[in-house]
Amino acid sequence: MSVRYDCRDAQARTAGIDAAVTAARAGELIVLPTDTVYGIGADAFTPAAVTTMLAAKGRGRNMPPPVLVGTARAAAALAEDLGAFGQDLIDEFWPGALTLVFRASPTLLWDLGDTKGTVALRMPLHSVALEVLKQTGPLAVSSANRHGHPSAITADEAQEQLGESVSVYLDGGPCAENIPSTILDLTGTIPKVLRAGAISVDRLRMVASVIADNEHYAENAGPTVDSPTVESRAAGFKPALPHPLEGSGGSAGPAVGEPPSGA
Repeated sequence: MSVRYDCRDAQARTAGIDAAVTAARAGELIVLPTDTVYGIGADAFTPAAVTTMLAAKGRGRNMPPPVLVGTARAAAALAEDLGAFGQDLIDEFWPGALTLVFRASPTLLWDLGDTKGTVALRMPLHSVALEVLKQTGPLAVSSANRHGHPSAITADEAQEQLGESVSVYLDGGPCAENIPSTILDLTGTIPKVLRAGAISVDRLRMVASVIADNEHYAENAGPTVDSPTVESRAAGFKPALPHPLEGSGGSAGPAVGEPPSGA
């Protein structure tokens, strides 16, 4: 049976975070607020939990979830190499709405799906999410919605779609910045924007001067599925084709979010 906690109340927040941490450690699913949209999370190092999360969303292994971390140090441990720009981008934009795709450390004992040796990492700018992550460690997190449906920006929307598949719902109120994270691929020599989002390319170039735009930006793209309607709410927002690690699930193909409409 699912339990929901109103994290706007101090006592409920403490109890809810404790319950969410316990559930995640037991391999169960949780829903938590982030600075972009609500996310459904599972212990990144428990393959069965990740599989259950993908099933709850109606998704397959071809759409692996991004991983949220509570500290920048945790990200460094998960990536094989931060590359020439990774640390500077982390220092400037984390916590915040920037998902960075790295080559995953080959020593990691996890199975997020068909990642092709990469991992999408983000540190969210939300106090409830960070409190949970600092206790659980890295969580595989995707947007808290069924595949093909709009991302949830309230706990009610998440619960309506995911129901009893989730053990603990943390209600932090409506998401303040319901725009998905920008996804930047750092696995190649030149950083490449995989999805436009809350952080503009111009801001990114102030830190990493050489960044390639995604040639698939859709000038007149309407809402797609998974993270869709949320994406179209930002003025002038130009969504790129979703990346497998961000999990958008739109008609263009699979991966805030990361995105995957990862959170």
